[in-house]
Amino acid sequence: MDNFTILYEDEDILAIDKPCHILVHPTKITEDKVFVLPLLERQLGLRLLPIHRLDRPTSGVLLFAKNNRAAAHLSQQFREQSIQKTYHAIVRGYTEQEGLIDYAIGDHDDKTKPKREAITVYHCLAQSEVPLPIGRYPTARFSYVEARPKTGRRHQIRRHFAHLRHPIIGDKRHGDIKHNRYFWEDWNIKRMLLHASQLDLVHPVFEHKMTIQAPLDAAFQNALKLTDLIVDE
Repeated sequence: MDNFTILYEDEDILAIDKPCHILVHPTKITEDKVFVLPLLERQLGLRLLPIHRLDRPTSGVLLFAKNNRAAAHLSQQFREQSIQKTYHAIVRGYTEQEGLIDYAIGDHDDKTKPKREAITVYHCLAQSEVPLPIGRYPTARFSYVEARPKTGRRHQIRRHFAHLRHPIIGDKRHGDIKHNRYFWEDWNIKRMLLHASQLDLVHPVFEHKMTIQAPLDAAFQNALKLTDLIVDE
C-alpha cells in the first residue's frame, strides 16, 4: 500500500492518518498479513511505540511515541483520560441533538468478565431524510454526529450507538445489514463511517497543549453528500 499520511512529527511523537480496513498491529486472533506498525516503521526507518489503537474499520488520528519517555507520558494521559478523543460518524435514524450514553460494556471474547463502565457524550451536527426505501419505510433517515468517549472500551462508540438503535453505517458487527448493503452495493461506499477526527493532548516533553486533526477521506465525504448531510464549517 502507499505510504501513510503523517499528520504531526517531531523527535518524540508521531501521528498518522490511519486508513480504514487495516489493523494497527498483529494479534493472536487475526489472520491478517498487513498491519500499520510494521509498515510505518519500514516507511520511516524508525522503531515506534503504539500508544492506542483504532479498530480495523475505523480511520483517523493514530498516535505513536518514538522513545520510552514519551510513551510513558502519553500512556499515562490515556489512563487518566486526559486526552480528548473526537470522532465523527454517520448513523441510522434521528438521534437526539445531544446526549450522554452511560452503558456498561462487557468483553466480546470472555462473557464471564463483568461489564465495565463506558461513557460517551455526543451531539448531532446534521440530520436528513432521503427518498430511499432501504428498510420498511419509503424514506431513510440519517444523523451526522460528533462523539467524545470518556472511557476507552473496545468498540465503545460502535456499541453505544447500536444500543441507542442508531447503529453506525457500515458497521458489520453492530450495524444494520440492510443499510450496510445499500451503501456497499448501490453507492460503492465500502467502509464503516466512523472516523477519529481529532486528539487533544499535552506534549509529553514540552508539555504544551496540542491538537492533531485528520480530515475525512473521500468515501466518507461522498457518504455525507449522498445522504444530504453536508455541514458548513
